[in-house]
Amino acid sequence: MELRNIAIIAHVDHGKTTLVDELLKQSGAFRENQSVAERAMDSNDLERERGITILAKATSVEWNGTRINIVDTPGHADFGGEVERILSMVDGVVLLVDAAEGPMPQTKFVTSKALALGLRPIVVLNKVDKPDAEPDRALDECFDLFANLGADDDQLDFPHLYASGRSGWADAELDGPRKDLTALFDLVVRHVPAPSQAEHKDAPFRMLATTLGADPFIGRILTGRVESGTLKTGDTVKALSRDGTQIETFRASKILAFRGLGQQPIDLAEAGDIVTLAGMSKATVADSLVAPQVTEALPAQPIDPPTISVTFGINDSPLAGRDGKKVQSRVIRDRLMKEAESNVAIHVSDTPGGEAFEVAGRGELQMGVLIENMRREGFELSISRPQVLLRDEGGQRLEPIEEVTIDVDDEFTGAVIEKITGPRKGELAEMKPAGAGKTRIIAHVPSRGLIGYHGEFLTDTRGTGVLNRVFHGWSPHKGTIPGRRAGVLISMEKGQSVAYALWNLEERGRMFIGPQADVYQGMIIGEHSRDNDLEVNPLKGKKLTNVRASGSDDAVRLTPHVQFSLEEAIAYIDDDELVEVTPNAIRLRKRFLDPHERKRQSRAAS
Repeated sequence: MELRNIAIIAHVDHGKTTLVDELLKQSGAFRENQSVAERAMDSNDLERERGITILAKATSVEWNGTRINIVDTPGHADFGGEVERILSMVDGVVLLVDAAEGPMPQTKFVTSKALALGLRPIVVLNKVDKPDAEPDRALDECFDLFANLGADDDQLDFPHLYASGRSGWADAELDGPRKDLTALFDLVVRHVPAPSQAEHKDAPFRMLATTLGADPFIGRILTGRVESGTLKTGDTVKALSRDGTQIETFRASKILAFRGLGQQPIDLAEAGDIVTLAGMSKATVADSLVAPQVTEALPAQPIDPPTISVTFGINDSPLAGRDGKKVQSRVIRDRLMKEAESNVAIHVSDTPGGEAFEVAGRGELQMGVLIENMRREGFELSISRPQVLLRDEGGQRLEPIEEVTIDVDDEFTGAVIEKITGPRKGELAEMKPAGAGKTRIIAHVPSRGLIGYHGEFLTDTRGTGVLNRVFHGWSPHKGTIPGRRAGVLISMEKGQSVAYALWNLEERGRMFIGPQADVYQGMIIGEHSRDNDLEVNPLKGKKLTNVRASGSDDAVRLTPHVQFSLEEAIAYIDDDELVEVTPNAIRLRKRFLDPHERKRQSRAAS
């Protein structure tokens, strides 16, 4: 059977996973009466809740005697570590672009990786049936994007289709029959080359591991594409690190191939197949799995370096241990090391003292997803404010710069530009009308300036603005960027908050807690209306007497308090504050200092 290996690239919410659903249905991967969840490829709970793809996943369909392996890639740049590995497994890419929005930052990020590998793209203009769709403009922008990314002549001569993933059709012409996805299937078979490894069937077995997983029945599993040779179940395989050092030798106890949404055992893996192997105990991502006589490792695609770091520590607050079962530093360390093993974009290192761990990654969203997964697994953690990683080159200090693309109503354009180019030290790169009373702003902003900005951005644009960001490059350090301007309200007592006390505190600022909430000394319960921190008593009740007086019977009416999401809380805190994360709560607090450290800081302040 002929093979085709393709990856689908798209920006967040451009309809990639919905299109894969339709490809599976129309190829006959499901039975007529089979119950299948919407966005079937988003198997992770967080992916379903947030509507984004986090983990790269593969599936397979048959079309007129050709097996097409399809890889669904994450659209967000924070999960770029997944993208870079997965593109080395395919021979072509389908670029899915919203016909109204055109190519967006995450499209640009992943496409640049694909073009650099020499992959020839197919452009699918999705959602052309929307009222605000402008497919011709979106197509021109795709060509400009490829040209700017250094595409060669073959890559610039790309075929394109008009489609609606939700309605399940794709056509070569905008006014085509709009019946099914036959045009897309045929174009993939015709345009994407067959795996070149098919010429190397007689060579020794070689395969580069690209994703790591675990199966409850067969243990550790590695997925990748067979570069050359064949492998039978039970054959001996050697694992080599990137520098050619032997890691282990094992027997391939099981070979699994993708069939529809599931995987099925097969007896023989051939060159060009995307398969999953079981039987190893140490081999991991970017290692080469080869026949015993092979001594050289396969070249692995380099991974972009992390740009931010967050400190994960034990929860040492007075409320520690109430919600979670996993609270020891040893257990937290084991979980982080396991994550770093399967996610090559994350680096974990110990801090002095061994009670906390520095985790470096691509962005706040990637860190937020990791923390959310850990709290659902029963962990209790204290999380620091994200710190941008700087580098030194030629005696010059460099910091990461991000390209920010903002779609905002015309009336809010001035406020947004003022915030980005003023205190946040950004540089305006482009500004143009985006239609329907909106303006598109493209700016290059230091990563430091974007930490904590998203909430402020939504306030400035009355919740109507859309902000997308992607790593742009490194630039000389731009000096001091002011942090949060407002101070915080800090509890001076331990107990349960009282509605009357919170009502009286509302004139001091906005509250982060409601009545009957557990509080402790040092916990942040609100934002001060001024720029200094203020210690307050949220437990103070109304004094009761037997004398009635004017105003003593006023009803307590509380303004709804602010409830932070995990990412909002991490972005909000200052350097001397922490986020306390448990399975049932997200709290903010001041760092607890030992008496010697507190004395030293007070002396320094005076």
